Amino acid sequence: MLEQVGPPDVNGYQQLIKEILELSSISEPEMIMEYISGAASRLTDSELAWVFVPDHSHKEMRLKSFHSSDGKKDHDVSIPIETSLEGRVLTNQRAVMVNSLETYDRSMGEVIRLPDIKIKSLIALPMTLKNKRYAILEVANKISGNFTPFDLDLLENFTHFSAICYEKSQRFIQTELIPELVHELCTPLAALNTALHLLQRPDLSDAKREHISRLIQTEFNRLSEMTTSFLDYARLESGKDKFIFTEFDFTVLIGECLDIIQIQLDGKDIKISTNITDEPMRLSGDRDKLKQVVLNLLSNAIKYNRTGGMILISAFANPAHVVFSVQDTGSGIAPEFLPRLFDRFYRLPSTERLIKGTGLGLTICKHIIDAHNGEIEVSSNLGQGSKFIVRLPVNTGTD
Repeated sequence: MLEQVGPPDVNGYQQLIKEILELSSISEPEMIMEYISGAASRLTDSELAWVFVPDHSHKEMRLKSFHSSDGKKDHDVSIPIETSLEGRVLTNQRAVMVNSLETYDRSMGEVIRLPDIKIKSLIALPMTLKNKRYAILEVANKISGNFTPFDLDLLENFTHFSAICYEKSQRFIQTELIPELVHELCTPLAALNTALHLLQRPDLSDAKREHISRLIQTEFNRLSEMTTSFLDYARLESGKDKFIFTEFDFTVLIGECLDIIQIQLDGKDIKISTNITDEPMRLSGDRDKLKQVVLNLLSNAIKYNRTGGMILISAFANPAHVVFSVQDTGSGIAPEFLPRLFDRFYRLPSTERLIKGTGLGLTICKHIIDAHNGEIEVSSNLGQGSKFIVRLPVNTGTD
């Protein structure tokens, strides 16, 4: 997200921050949906915007909110999921941008028809979070010129935060988490505002402009990761995140995680070695959530390692347990900090200014492992690195 060629649209970024801040202050689901369509219209300078929500029992999508720059009223509209463009966007989870309906290939799905409204161009994109498909956001009829990739980038980021706010409104977040989330959002938002003001200076060099543009992208990514972590924790803490236990091969899961983590290793002078049994390690558990644990531990081993460092991943099984460990060669953790490592929002004093994070990753890991009747422990030596060990009972879902 937020990739673009050339100088960033400063006004667009500023408007995005404004809409995110306003959206985050709304707590009612219905009001969130109403706000989304108006904000999408403002972000893209569009005449029209609307939100469709899926009704799978009737295989259709229903118009949930509607915004028109000239005050036209919304309509009671339903469209079929199977044959509509919006249904295809929902199913494929991919955005569609059309700047001329005259040349639009209707094999991609029929475009919505609204009484007394002529649709000339549009962007339709899914509003999703953690594979939950909440809605389809659509904007139509760019007021000046054509829709651009930057319009699409703004909407993709806005719909991501819209999904977060909508899920937050579903009554599962504890009240005490909200002030923490707002507090954590302030720092990256302040950095974004500062960067955007700097970009408006006419005397800014091209090199400095490019550097600030990269900072903007980094901070938006940080916002995304941060809010997702808060929601993961809230679901687990409230007990409303359901665990789905199946039997699977933990060896295959580790291989998938190693493939994913290679992306983070690009450009870093860190090597990974493995000591993993060739035999299948079958256990009963929630595969997706245990994958989240493995990826978190591997990401931390990269994040807190040193240049030229190593990561050792080990795994074996016995009749009762699968044992998995991640060992790094980072700076290590002082003994007095180890007991608090899995506490909510806790971050090591020596790293909180240097390494970005929420202090929730290990807390989430422990919640997931506890739900599997497993154990996680850490050992560390200053100057030598840390080792995290996870023990999971083979029949974890049946105790």
